[in-house]
Amino acid sequence: MRTRDIDFLVPQPTHIRASADVPALLADLGFVTDFHRASYIRLVHPELIVEFLVPERGRGTDRPVRLRRLGINAQALRFLGMLEEHTITATLEGIPVRMPHPAAFALHKLLIAPRRQGPTGKQAKDRDAAMAVLEALQAHGDETSVRRHFASMPPRWQARIRQELKARQELRDWLSLLGSE
Repeated sequence: MRTRDIDFLVPQPTHIRASADVPALLADLGFVTDFHRASYIRLVHPELIVEFLVPERGRGTDRPVRLRRLGINAQALRFLGMLEEHTITATLEGIPVRMPHPAAFALHKLLIAPRRQGPTGKQAKDRDAAMAVLEALQAHGDETSVRRHFASMPPRWQARIRQELKARQELRDWLSLLGSE
């Protein structure tokens, strides 16, 4: 699997002390500022698209969240807290990168897939990504982390994931692994 997108999850509230104009810094590397859907900032390069996300709290909003210290507008999305809470750190080319735990990532994709609207194909991409990660975890004998992350979720989220697993033939085996049959 390969993607051109990279999403940066900015915790709310942020604890950023120093200011940095991220679009200006990345402009020097060939990134162009794009106002996606007329308000959210995306930084676009021929090889990469960078977006900024924040966890949506309460009733939510369609408006961008202004992150003044970074010089960006971020998009608030549901269910990002689980990705923020369950992370791993990997070193890529000598740089430590904090990212969602693969089990949390896969379950998150199953949780949001049914919420995707329109003919963009994002539902199928989310399901395919979840399946690929779940299969990789299973191949490495790590079903335990999937069960642990699933058990830590609120019952309503678990029910939504169960429903998604039941609806998708290729995902049904995970119902028994999660103790959800």
